[in-house]
Amino acid sequence: MPGGGGAAAAARRPPGGEAAAAAAAAAAPRDEEQDEEGEEDLRDGGVPFFVNRGGLPVDEPTWERMWRHVGRIHPEGERVARRIRGAADLPKIPIPSVPAFQPSTPIPERLEAVQRYIRELQYNHTGTQFFEIKKSRPLTGLMDLAKEMTKEALPIKCLEAVILGIYLTNNMTTLDRFPISFKTHFSGNYFRHIVLGVNFGGRYGALGISRREELMYKAPIFRTLSELIFDFEEAYRRCWHTLKKVKLGHCVSHDPHSVEQIEWKHSILDLDKLSREDFRKELERHARDMRLKIGKGTGPPSPTKDRKKDVSSPQRGQASPHRRNSRGDRRPSGEKKPADSKAMPDLNGYQIRV
Repeated sequence: MPGGGGAAAAARRPPGGEAAAAAAAAAAPRDEEQDEEGEEDLRDGGVPFFVNRGGLPVDEPTWERMWRHVGRIHPEGERVARRIRGAADLPKIPIPSVPAFQPSTPIPERLEAVQRYIRELQYNHTGTQFFEIKKSRPLTGLMDLAKEMTKEALPIKCLEAVILGIYLTNNMTTLDRFPISFKTHFSGNYFRHIVLGVNFGGRYGALGISRREELMYKAPIFRTLSELIFDFEEAYRRCWHTLKKVKLGHCVSHDPHSVEQIEWKHSILDLDKLSREDFRKELERHARDMRLKIGKGTGPPSPTKDRKKDVSSPQRGQASPHRRNSRGDRRPSGEKKPADSKAMPDLNGYQIRV
């Protein structure tokens, strides 16, 4: 699957956006999230991957390391790297247009357009994640990074797609967004993936990216959260993966300037410790928790334009304390979380491979 790139990206790293896109297309198709913070050489499913921690433009050591890694993981070995790097006529990579909407555009149509844009950026197969995602960063910093993703138009992995999905749906104030993480087992190895769960009008769906079509976008048609998760579980089963653990976060603020952190793991469900019925009940308990937080006014704050009448309630003052205060109210589901989780862990290289 060809990678994304463009003139702006090409000018900012050696030797060009077309080469990076070609490398993304050529490299072995392994997949996505890393669960814990670690060294540059991270592993998921037994296969190492790297994170570009130096920002853009990509520095020379990171660029060369990426190509060495492509040579190791691609079936054709170093030949594919030499062929791409030595080509003088690599095709121009178009830059996808960021979706823009009329106020009358229905939310489901907007979600389809956002997913289409994420897909047009293409999945990154190089084994090197171009954007470093620190999950402990405040939301405002992650939104700045998402804006940079739209500018560079490089191939992305699943965690980058989640951040981008949040950024592109911030103005959809009737849409609830929350992270959903999966841990699966296949052939002696564990694999991880993340998508952005959405809830509109009481119907659940998801945005994201993966090598597998059935592990990314889900239209908001599922009546319950459990129906959505069971659909992902069945999709994994068709890939010969066994779902082992699901982590569910709380709703993400619509305020792009919020200094709160995203709550990535409000509920941790270990399927080895839960019966099927208990698993379903814990999923619905998490859905109720999210509805209660929103109903009490402790959910994601809407942008200022939606609160013009509430002059006495400034946007930042109302939004900032909520997620900090809610941490003590977490209800672990299926698995206890450590008690001293004041600061979110800094998970830098989050990926799955399916």
